[in-house]
Amino acid sequence: MKPAWFDYHAPRQLDEALHLLAEAGADGRVLAGGQSLMPMLNLRILSPAVLVDINRIDALASLEAGDDVLRVGALVRHADLLRSSAVRDGWPLVWEATTQVAHIAIRNRGTVCGSVSHNDPSAEHPSVLVTMGGSVVIASRAGRRELPAEEFFTGMLSNALEPGEMVVELRYPRQPAGTGTAFVEFARRLGDFAIAGAAAMLTMRGGVCERARLTIVGMGEGPFRAHEAEGLLTGRSLGETGAQDAFAEAAAKVVAAVAPHEDVHASSSYRRHLAGVMATRALEKAFTRAGGRPVG
Repeated sequence: MKPAWFDYHAPRQLDEALHLLAEAGADGRVLAGGQSLMPMLNLRILSPAVLVDINRIDALASLEAGDDVLRVGALVRHADLLRSSAVRDGWPLVWEATTQVAHIAIRNRGTVCGSVSHNDPSAEHPSVLVTMGGSVVIASRAGRRELPAEEFFTGMLSNALEPGEMVVELRYPRQPAGTGTAFVEFARRLGDFAIAGAAAMLTMRGGVCERARLTIVGMGEGPFRAHEAEGLLTGRSLGETGAQDAFAEAAAKVVAAVAPHEDVHASSSYRRHLAGVMATRALEKAFTRAGGRPVG
């Protein structure tokens, strides 16, 4: 199929792009990498009247690894993250998750902000942003606002953007010393959408888990943060034998909490089982990377 008719604009300044989006209102869409948008246009799942191509706005291609925050602009591609040693060393969870995004061609063209805005439940970056306590910077003709990641995601393939707004930047805080992270996922084939996955982050002090963050991929309407599992681990001593038991209990909390959908790729019961397996693997890796002894 071919897309429905639309007006195409390619501004060179952000102010111009925001003006066009404000004029279009709910009928406007932003084109950056296009890896999700173009198939939806071709299938006429979306039929915007106005398409604003932001690829000529150089200011949106900024990737800045500061002392405390990683700032990812709207035109930063997945491949840009993978080429950055600063991201790999300072924000390893972001880097590791990006290695599992689709295929090379998609990583070369697709944008991180686009993936977050699209909010596919099986996507890697929305769950990573939630796990790290990141935020989304949104711009419109009226100004800018910043939302915590968990407030940005409102449902499957939906977000908190209002008509005339666009995501211009993602912000990921640097994690404290003693923090280990891990991202794991399971797909039928390399590069396919994940059937299930998990992003984990553990901060350890003297053998005690000072802070735990765990988000499950592919389990509903978007990133699923496992609050009960986090609460079970926080403040708990994770010694040589305690870690294995603790992670098994946390995984059981995840299995009890998720409500996955069923489709041609997997039944809901199989996805629920995988949620527990992925949670365990991610927690074990994060624990080892935080300085704990290998589990199992």
